[in-house]
Amino acid sequence: MSGPPAHLILEATDAGAFASLRRSSTPRAERYALGRQLRQQAPRSALGRWKPADGRTDPVDLVVATNQGRVERLVPVRVGRMSASPFAFLRGAAAMMAEDFAGLPATGILPVICGDAHLSNFGFYASPERDLVFDLNDFDEAHPGAWEWDVRRLVASVWMAGRQNGSTELQCGDAVARCVRAYRDHLANLAEQPLLERAYERVDLDRLRGAATDPATLHEIERAVRRARRKTSDRALPRFTEGGGTNGGRRIVDDPPLITRPDPEQYERLVESLDAYLRTVSTQWARVLGGYRVVDIAHKVVGVGSVGLRAYLALCEGSSSDDVLFLQLKQARRSVVAPFVHGDRAWHAHQGQRVVEYQKALQTVSDPLLGWTTVGDRQYYVRQFRDMKGAVVVDGLDATALADYAGVCGLLLAKGHARTSGASMIAGYLGGSDKAVEALCRFARRYADQTERDHAALVAAIHRGVLPAESGI
Repeated sequence: MSGPPAHLILEATDAGAFASLRRSSTPRAERYALGRQLRQQAPRSALGRWKPADGRTDPVDLVVATNQGRVERLVPVRVGRMSASPFAFLRGAAAMMAEDFAGLPATGILPVICGDAHLSNFGFYASPERDLVFDLNDFDEAHPGAWEWDVRRLVASVWMAGRQNGSTELQCGDAVARCVRAYRDHLANLAEQPLLERAYERVDLDRLRGAATDPATLHEIERAVRRARRKTSDRALPRFTEGGGTNGGRRIVDDPPLITRPDPEQYERLVESLDAYLRTVSTQWARVLGGYRVVDIAHKVVGVGSVGLRAYLALCEGSSSDDVLFLQLKQARRSVVAPFVHGDRAWHAHQGQRVVEYQKALQTVSDPLLGWTTVGDRQYYVRQFRDMKGAVVVDGLDATALADYAGVCGLLLAKGHARTSGASMIAGYLGGSDKAVEALCRFARRYADQTERDHAALVAAIHRGVLPAESGI
């Protein structure tokens, strides 16, 4: 990746990001000016470029490579889910996109990025005060990296979702433009705010409702809200468990291949790892968690790109049978972004810790039970499993609703980037015109075409027997 002189690169990569309060800071006006200067080496029109690089990794080969280290019996499920549609392929192809984007022009401004910022990775969850918040909600690939990579992945997913839902190409372009303008304008607004004001910025339910310009959008939001409010640990009991309470031997139900039981030795390792996890959460929450005991653990398949990585569901009970808590342990591996950041400056030896700390960096409020642990030689992060989590279902959104939703996601991505570093420089680079908007519309359409070709290659490989696939699971 070509970049600006080293003194222009802003990073949030290591302990050095928490510099002494005695240091002098660059005035905001100078940061804007530096951002504008970056147009000389990375013109905004270059945001529209897409052409497969010479020697680009074959998408099927990359799927095979990213299957390494996963639970072998679940690889066909992952391949089947990715083959379901071009949008599903995009969801599971974060590694492909990271490799593609690393070869494109970039400014060299490196905030903490999501690394997997597509439309389906935004959603509801509960704040510690039990209010519904809407924000980025997947951080397996979070890492310091080029802000452009997040924006490119988001706009490509917008165009791809529009095509899947039957929007015209013009309507897809309108939705992408709405997304990029929301990102640009909100980032510029936040860049003018004091740092603490940026840190407090969040989108609650009332604000999300206010962003809806179309009845269909509001309808989808309200549907998502109802689903989210039902997703709590106590309401999960009938669906995921059987048996009685503390004295009745409640256990998580088997549902192969999606929910299976670890062997006794692995079960004990997992229980021990939760004791270690307690040391990674704040003291007050560790005291609360200490009042629960583990009564059962099962392996549960999640997501698209995460299928095959280890993910466990731990059922915990407090002082009564109706006092329950589900914790999820999810395997954390090196971010797909990491190999393409110059020098790989990220300092985390524990990848679960990386996910947790960068999630807290990008979200305004986070799950208070976030933590990390190790089981054998594998690293995990831990979070609540059903804590009013929900999402707007992208499938079926009409063109107007998609544009509304894309705008909200663009705004949230800007908020996340502005919380780490580089907001003034990015705002200076983007400016107030539509040059970047038009360029990213060109890119999104071209990369949607590429995604369809890559998806077709995966489907063809399945038909040839190169890759095993189980559909509909």
